[in-house]
Amino acid sequence: MLGGIDLRDFLEGPWAGRRAILADLDGCLLAGGTVLPQAAELVARHARQLWIVSNNSGDTGATLAARLAGLGLPLGPERLVLAGEQCLLRLAKAHPGARVALFAAPPLRALARRIGLRPDRDCPEVALLARDPGFDFADLALLMALAHRGVPVWLTNADPSHPGPDGTPLPETGALWAALAAAVPVAPAGGLGKPAPDLVETALRLAGAHPAEAVFLGDTDATDGAAARAVGVDFVLIRRPGTPAAAADGPRVGAARC
Repeated sequence: MLGGIDLRDFLEGPWAGRRAILADLDGCLLAGGTVLPQAAELVARHARQLWIVSNNSGDTGATLAARLAGLGLPLGPERLVLAGEQCLLRLAKAHPGARVALFAAPPLRALARRIGLRPDRDCPEVALLARDPGFDFADLALLMALAHRGVPVWLTNADPSHPGPDGTPLPETGALWAALAAAVPVAPAGGLGKPAPDLVETALRLAGAHPAEAVFLGDTDATDGAAARAVGVDFVLIRRPGTPAAAADGPRVGAARC
């Protein structure tokens, strides 16, 4: 990826004074379990303005907040707007008490039970696919069989990968979906990960901010930038570690209003 600016440039620029700072997580503040330069400073200086808007579908706000605190990034779970958690909440609202085949990590499976969904892989009414490091061939075969039978499959987020500590791509939910769709061409029945605007809209509502009062920091224009623009929020592209410096015409921003 070419272009973009460092977090240091953002902190020294005019956008940091916005009422709400929405930020992606992987590739922007973290790379795997590594805190990226100036991420701790961003949290320390702007914690009251900062809202994480992430396609993370392996954590809940509570589990991610605990992990971030251990990395020196103290943010309350209420400030973490996550695709997996938000997708489960929406599914529970649309299908209260539904039997759900969950292809998800333990934090999301536990959340599903707490909000009244019933895990059931034998006779589900709906399936949900999230990022699950334990997903294996048997899971893929079962998910294919369910989709073939016509069971609606909700997809938390369509990202094929996210960057590891050295920038190497790590598989994401979209890669699992691609394997499913290669054998059983189906469209996801639901989902709200970026580039859809839903997570950005949720963060703005929680922040009590209008789009013109916010800025979105992200490392991927096609997802982060598209979601921000769909809601009318200015977007600042943050350069991933190991990528070239910004082009001569300066950082890519979306009609920044100071």
